[in-house]
Amino acid sequence: MSKVLVIVESPAKAKTIKKYLGGDFEVKASVGHIRDLPPKRLGVDVAHNFAPEYEIISGKAKVVKEIVAAGKKSSKILLGPDPDREGEAIAWHIAHELKPTKKQIKRVLFHEITKRGVLDAIEHPRELDKDKFESQQARRILDRLVGYKVSPLLWKKVRRGLSAGRVQSVAVKLIVDRENEINAFKPEEYWSITAELEARGVPFQSKLAKIDGEKADVKTRDDAEKIVKEVKGKPFLITEIARKERKRNPAPPFITSTIQQEAARKLHFTAKKTMMLAQRLYEGVEVGKEGPIGLITYMRTDSVRIADQAIGEVRSLIKDKYGTDYLPDSKNVYKSKASAQEAHEAIRPTSFDHPPELVKPHLEKDLFRLYQLIWNRFVACQMNPAIYDQTSIDFNPTPKYTFRTTGSVLKFPGFMALYIDESEEQGEEEKEGELPLLEKSDTPKTKEIVPEQHFTQPPPRFSEASLVKELEANGIGRPSTYASIISTIQDKEYVTKKENNFEPTELGTLVTDLLVENFPDLFNVEFTAGMEEQLDEIERGKLDWHKALKNFYNPFEKDLAKAEKVMRNVKREEQKTDITCELCEKPMVIKWGKRGQFLACSGYPACVNTKNIAIQKGGEVEIVKDEVTEEKCPKCGKPLAVKRGKFGRFLACSGFPGCNFTKPFSIGIKCTKCDGTLAERQSRRGKIFYSCDRYPKCDFALWDRPIDEPCPQCKHPFLTEKFSKTDGKKIICPNKDCGYKRDAD
Repeated sequence: MSKVLVIVESPAKAKTIKKYLGGDFEVKASVGHIRDLPPKRLGVDVAHNFAPEYEIISGKAKVVKEIVAAGKKSSKILLGPDPDREGEAIAWHIAHELKPTKKQIKRVLFHEITKRGVLDAIEHPRELDKDKFESQQARRILDRLVGYKVSPLLWKKVRRGLSAGRVQSVAVKLIVDRENEINAFKPEEYWSITAELEARGVPFQSKLAKIDGEKADVKTRDDAEKIVKEVKGKPFLITEIARKERKRNPAPPFITSTIQQEAARKLHFTAKKTMMLAQRLYEGVEVGKEGPIGLITYMRTDSVRIADQAIGEVRSLIKDKYGTDYLPDSKNVYKSKASAQEAHEAIRPTSFDHPPELVKPHLEKDLFRLYQLIWNRFVACQMNPAIYDQTSIDFNPTPKYTFRTTGSVLKFPGFMALYIDESEEQGEEEKEGELPLLEKSDTPKTKEIVPEQHFTQPPPRFSEASLVKELEANGIGRPSTYASIISTIQDKEYVTKKENNFEPTELGTLVTDLLVENFPDLFNVEFTAGMEEQLDEIERGKLDWHKALKNFYNPFEKDLAKAEKVMRNVKREEQKTDITCELCEKPMVIKWGKRGQFLACSGYPACVNTKNIAIQKGGEVEIVKDEVTEEKCPKCGKPLAVKRGKFGRFLACSGFPGCNFTKPFSIGIKCTKCDGTLAERQSRRGKIFYSCDRYPKCDFALWDRPIDEPCPQCKHPFLTEKFSKTDGKKIICPNKDCGYKRDAD
C-alpha cells in the first residue's frame, strides 16, 4: 500500500512529525531551499518581465532525486515547510520538481509541532498560496537586482569583494547616521539641586522640580549656587501631598521582533542565536522518554493573537499555581499591528504539561533559558497587573522654588511575581521606594542642599536590541529577516560590535556615503519601508509582482547609469601628505585598502613602504606606530613588531618589506592539547579568541582570556578570565569538571 508523502524543510522537524503520523506516512526533509537563482550570474531576464531563471542548488541534486523517487511511490503529497513566505517558496519549488509525478500535491501548515498541531494540519490541507510565493519571489529578484547591479560598481570604484544590499545597506546607514549624530553632538551643561531631608526618623531626598511654576532648568554653577543660597536655612513646607494607586500591565506575548530584543537584553543573545534556538524549540527537542517534542509555536510571527484553547490552559495554570488573586476576571487581549498576519499566533509554549523545571534536565543551558523566557512571558501576559501605592510630595522652602519627592511601594506584584519586561522604562517612583508617612503639618529637617553639575549625553549607539527595534519602527525588513540583516552587515565588515554596541567601520561609512549620494531613493529609509509594504501588498493579492518590480527598476536603471559616470573613484584617489618615505624619500600619500585608509609611498611599485594611520577628527594624520618586541626575527635577526591585520594582532619582522617573516601573536601559555603555544586571534566578527599557534594541525581554541596561573583546585595548567553582565569579571577554571571560580581583582 502506497503511503502519503509529507515533505518539510528540516530533518529535526521531519523526525518529530514522523513520531505523530505513524506508518501510513513517509516524512522527508528538503534541508531548506532546493532551487534558487544562479550564484554566478544575474539570473533575471529584465527585458522579459523580470522572468527568473531557477536552478537546483549545488549539492541538492541527491535530495531532489530522493524526494522525486518517494513522490512517485506515494498516494498523495503534502508539502509542510514553515508557514511563511520562505516556506511557501520552498513548497512551490518542491512542487515544481514533483509535477512530473502527476500526484495530488497539497500544502499543510504546521504552526506547532505537537500531536494536536500536526494532526490538525494534516486534516486541513489547502492549495499552495500563489500570492505568498510571488511576494517572496519579488523580494528575491529585488535583492538580486540591487546586489548584482550595484556591487560591481563598488568593486570598480572602491575595491573588489564589496557588496550592496537593498535592506542591509539601509541598516548600515542607520548606524552611520547615529555615529554622525554622536560626533556632531555638543554637550550642554545643566545642574540639579537635591535637598537631603529627614522626617520621622527616615532620611529621603527631594529634587528641585519647578521655578515660578515652570519646569526647573538650571544651566550654570552661578544660577545653582544662587538657588542654594536662597533656600538654605528656609523650612521645607509641605504644599501638596498626592497619593494614588497605580497599575502596571503585563507585556504582550512574544513576537519575532520582541523575542530578539528581550533575549538580547536579558540573556545577551544575538538575534541570530535567538532564532536558531527558537527554531529548535519549534521543530522538536528530545525530552526524555517522550522523544522529540515541539515546545513552542512557530517563531516567525508578527501577531500577538492567542488561540482560545491556549488561553484556557494558561488561565487554569495561573489559578492552580498562583491563586485567584493573580487571575483576571476575563482574558487579557492584545492588539497586533495592522500589517500582522493573524493566521499566525504569538510565540508561546505548545503545552502546559512541559513547564521549564520539568524539561530542564533534557535541554542544554541556553536552549532552556530561552524556553523559560518564552514560558514566563506568556504566562505573565494572562495575569493581573502589578499595583503600586504611589506618593508625590511637593515642598516649598520659598514661594518661588518647588522641590518634589516621589516614591512608590509595590502593593501587589501581579504578573511581576513571574516576569518583568526590561524594555519598559521604570519611572522614578518605582526606583525610589517607600517614603515616610507625612502630613501637611510636618516640616522635615534639612540636612544638606547639594548642587550637582551634569552634561547632556549624545544618543547611544545601537545594541542588537535597539537596532532590531529601530528596524521594526522604520519598516525596514521584516521580523524574519532581522537576524540575517545584522549578521550580514558584520560579515561584510561594514560595522563592528564594541562592548555590545554597533559602530560603523571606516569602510562602512565610505560605502554608505557613496551609495546615499548616488542612489538617494534606493538607500533611503522611507523608500525601503515602502518597498516592504509593496511586498506585503503582493502577498495580500492586491498588487501584481511584475508591476512592483517595473516601478522599482525604471528609476533604478537611470540612477545606475548616472552613478557609473559620476561616483567617486576611491581606488584612484591619493591624498597628498607632507610625510616623507624614510626608504626612498618620496612623499607619502593616503590611499584606501582592504582595512581602510593607510599611508603608502608615492613611489609604488618601486617602493612598497606602507604605514597604518589614524585620521583624527580635525583631519590630522597620525601614524600608528608598531610596538617593537625583544624577540628577534629568525630570518634576518631584526626585532619583531606587533602588527594588526584582518584577524587581529600578529608578529612581523620590523625589517619589512626587506623581510616578510610573520608569526601568530603568542601569549606565552602552552597549549594543553599539543606542544604548541596559545596565540591571540580575531574572528571575522572582530571578537578576540585564543587558539594554538600550530593551527590547523591543532584545533584547540577558547573564547575566554587565559591567565598563566594553575588552578588551585584541579591543577589545570592555566585559568581563564570570563566576563558577563550578570556576574561581572570572574576567574574560572576551563576544566568543566572542576568548577573553580573566584572574583577577579
